[in-house]
Amino acid sequence: MNPLDRHAAAEEASAEPDRANSPATLYQAGLRHLHAERYLDAQICCEQALEIDPDHADSLHLMGLLSFPHGLYDDAVEWIARAIRRHPKPDYLSNLGTALKRQGRHEEALRVFDKAVQLAPDDAGLWARLGDALAEASRPADAILCYRRALELDPRHWETAQKCGLLLHRAGRLEEARLQFERLAEMPAGASASVQPHEVRAYLGSVLVDLRRFDQALVHYLKAIEIKPDHVAALNDAGLALTSLRRPGEALELFARALSIAPDLAELFNNKANALKALGRLDDALACYRRAIALKPDYAEAHNNLGACLAEQLRIREALPCYRRALALRPDYPEAHWNLAVNRLLAGDLRTGWIEAEWRRTAQSFGPSRPDIARKRWLGAEPVEGKTVLVHSDQGLGDAIQFCRYLPLLAARGARIVLEVQPALRELLAPMPGVAQIIAEGEPRPDFDLTCPITSLPLAFDTTLETIPSAVPYLSAGKRAGAWKRRLGATTPRIGIAWSGNPKHANDHNRSMSLRTLLPLFDGGAQFVSLQKEVRADDWAVLRWQEQVLDASPWLTSFAKSAALISQLDLVISVDTSVAHLAGALGRPVWILLPYVPDWRWLLDRDDTPWYPTARLFRQDESRDYTGVVARLRRELGRWMGARKYN
Repeated sequence: MNPLDRHAAAEEASAEPDRANSPATLYQAGLRHLHAERYLDAQICCEQALEIDPDHADSLHLMGLLSFPHGLYDDAVEWIARAIRRHPKPDYLSNLGTALKRQGRHEEALRVFDKAVQLAPDDAGLWARLGDALAEASRPADAILCYRRALELDPRHWETAQKCGLLLHRAGRLEEARLQFERLAEMPAGASASVQPHEVRAYLGSVLVDLRRFDQALVHYLKAIEIKPDHVAALNDAGLALTSLRRPGEALELFARALSIAPDLAELFNNKANALKALGRLDDALACYRRAIALKPDYAEAHNNLGACLAEQLRIREALPCYRRALALRPDYPEAHWNLAVNRLLAGDLRTGWIEAEWRRTAQSFGPSRPDIARKRWLGAEPVEGKTVLVHSDQGLGDAIQFCRYLPLLAARGARIVLEVQPALRELLAPMPGVAQIIAEGEPRPDFDLTCPITSLPLAFDTTLETIPSAVPYLSAGKRAGAWKRRLGATTPRIGIAWSGNPKHANDHNRSMSLRTLLPLFDGGAQFVSLQKEVRADDWAVLRWQEQVLDASPWLTSFAKSAALISQLDLVISVDTSVAHLAGALGRPVWILLPYVPDWRWLLDRDDTPWYPTARLFRQDESRDYTGVVARLRRELGRWMGARKYN
C-alpha cells in the first residue's frame, strides 16, 4: 500500500467513529430502544445526540415521546415544543396535541392538531387524531367529519371507522351508523388488531335494535356469538332481541348461557325476568328481579320492573313502593313515572295519576316526542279566553274518543279550539260543540297560541272520580243512522259484538279473544252484528258459518259509520277497544269484557265506570280466561232479554 492509500485509509478509519456517534445514528438507535420498551437506553442515546447537537429536532421529539410512558406530560410538552421550534413536522405537532390532551388542555390540543392537518392534509392518521380530540372535547359532529375525511383518504383505517360508527350511533344518526358498521363487518379477517369482528357485529346489532329491526339485529348478535361463544354482551343483547320479537322461550336459553359465564351480573337477571314475565311465569320473574336487586341495590330498572310484575298479579299496593324506590334512585325515569301513574289511576287517585302521566311524553314506549307542539303547552293554569288552543290526539283512538268530552268545557273558557286527530276520527269528531276547526294528523296546522294533548285534558281540568264529566251522549251518530235502521229491519234485539282490537297493541294478547269463545252467546234468539272493522283469519273461518251474525265490516270504513250502526243497536258487547268507548260516548248500553289486569281507566273491583254511565264491566278472574266471563255474560244476557220481553 502506497502512502497515499495508507493516508486515505487512515482518514476513513478516523471518520468511522464520527458517523457511528452522529446525532442521526444515535437517534435511530434510541428509536429502536423505544420500540422495544428499553426506555433508559433510548434516553441515553438521545442525551448523547443532544450533547453533539442540542437542537437536533428528532432527538428532542424522541425525548418528548419518552416522557409518555411515565406520565410526565409537562416534560413531553416542553421537549416536543422545542423540536417544533426547530422543525414543525406534522407528526411532532400530532404528538404535542396528544400530550396536551393528556393534560386536559383540549382547546390547545385542537389548535395543534388542526395545524398538523394543515401541514399534511393527505395524512389519514392526522385526521383521525383530530377526530379523537374533537370527540373528547364533546364536539361529535366535527369529530365525525374528521373521521370521514380520514376514511376517504384510507378506507382501511378500521379503528377510525369503528369510532365513527359509534359516534353516529350516539348522535342518533342510525342509518348512517348502520351503513358504517355494515362496511366494517366486511373487514378482512386479521386486518386490525384493535377492531374485533365480534364487537363490530354486536355494535351493528345495537344500531338495528334502535331502528326497531329486531330480526336483523338478532342475525348479527348470533354471528357475534358464533365468533366468540363467551361474548356475554352479545348473548344478553340477542336475548333482548328475541324478547322484543315475542320469542321469550328462546331468549331464556341465551340468558342462561350468559349467566353460566357471568353469574353475578344483575342486568342478566333483570332481562331473564322480563322474558319469564312475557311467558306468564310471574313468580319466577319476581324471583329474578329480586336477585337482580340483591346484586345491585341501586338498580332503578329492576325496581321498576319488579313493580310492573307485581302489578301483573294485581298486587297494586305492593307495586307502589317499587316505583317510588326506582324514582328515588333515578328521578327522571319516565317509564317508572308512567307505571306510577297507572298504579295511582287504577287505585282511583286521579290527581296524582294525571301529574305522573305527563312523563309519557319522554317515555320511549310512547314513541318520539313532538317538540314542535310542546313549546306552548297548556295544562289548565293559564287563561285561554280569546286564544287558539291546538288539542291534538297523542295516544290511541279510544283515548281520543274518551277524552274529547272535555272539548266543550275548554270552549266554555273562551278558547278557540283546533282539534288534530287521526284521520279515521275526523268525521266523527267534527260536529263536537266548541270545535272551531278539525284537521287530520299530517295536515298543515293553522297558527295557535297554546297546545294540549287530548289525554292531558283531565289534568288541565283537575279531574277526580267525583268530577268526571260523565253526561252522555256527547257524540252523535249523524245522518247515516236512518240507513242502518232500514238495513237492519225490525228484528230485535240487535246486539253488536267486538272481540278483538289492534293486534299490534302491546296488551292485545290479554284483552282480545277469539270469536269461537263467544259462540255460546249466539243461541239466544237475538240478531248479532259484528262490529269488527278487521276480522282475523281464524275468526273469519268461524264468522262465515254464523247465520245469526251479520258481518258489517264492509260498511265500517270510518268511525262515523260505526257510530251510525251502533246507534241502532240495543246492546254492544265488546272487549276493551275503541268500539267500547264509541258505544259509551254515544250513550248506548255496552258490556265491556276486561282482562284480569285491566287498563287504568276501568279502576278495580267494580262493575260500573264513572266514565260511561251506560256501561257494565265483566272482569276475568285469576284464571285469566274469558271462558268464565262468557258464561257469566250468557246468564246476564238471558236476564236482559227476558226483561225486554216482559217490559
